[in-house]
Amino acid sequence: MMIEDYTLDLVRETLMIALTIIAPVLGAGVLIGVILSLLQSITQIHEQTLTMVPKIFVMIGVAILLMPWIVAQLTAFATYMFSLGLLGL
Repeated sequence: MMIEDYTLDLVRETLMIALTIIAPVLGAGVLIGVILSLLQSITQIHEQTLTMVPKIFVMIGVAILLMPWIVAQLTAFATYMFSLGLLGL
């Protein structure tokens, strides 16, 4: 019973770290998508590439800007996981 609870806690923590890391990138993509959709509805230009290309560039830019923070989060999580392995948990 104890091992299953511990495993579920590790999986939950892993998913939370993944969501925390990806949330700013996805948020920027959603924000740009909404802004571009508003502009398209105002100008009545409905071209798919006008929304996809800026979203991709913005999401890549946000990922590059947040790379030090992302690496720090992943390093802390990896250190935590390795320390659990050394403790035999």
